Amino acid sequence: EATLDLAERRRIRSAIRELQRQELERDEEALASKRFRPERGSHRQDDKENWPRSRCLEEEQQMALAALSRQLETITDVEELTKLLRAAGEYEERKLIRAAIRKLRAEEIEGEALSSCLRGG
Repeated sequence: EATLDLAERRRIRSAIRELQRQELERDEEALASKRFRPERGSHRQDDKENWPRSRCLEEEQQMALAALSRQLETITDVEELTKLLRAAGEYEERKLIRAAIRKLRAEEIEGEALSSCLRGG
């Protein structure tokens, strides 16, 4: 009985080793395929060529955001801001509009609190 038990244990251990070896091979293949992707290297070269253009676009976007920020300061209606938010496509634009909405709502709440204090006091 002891010899059968030892033989079975050896078979189990060798099966486990084989599974571990196969898993390691799959992991190594996956790493190798991630390491050597030719499209990434060529894409970086394209980006280098487009750097001046992207910087120019970035500056234009910053100017547009500054103009939008000035426009938002003049708007005092939450519904109007909500319409702008729905129409906005860029993340940064939406971020500015949401901040303006929060600011207006905070001012409304502050105004209501102040008026209730004046009425009550």
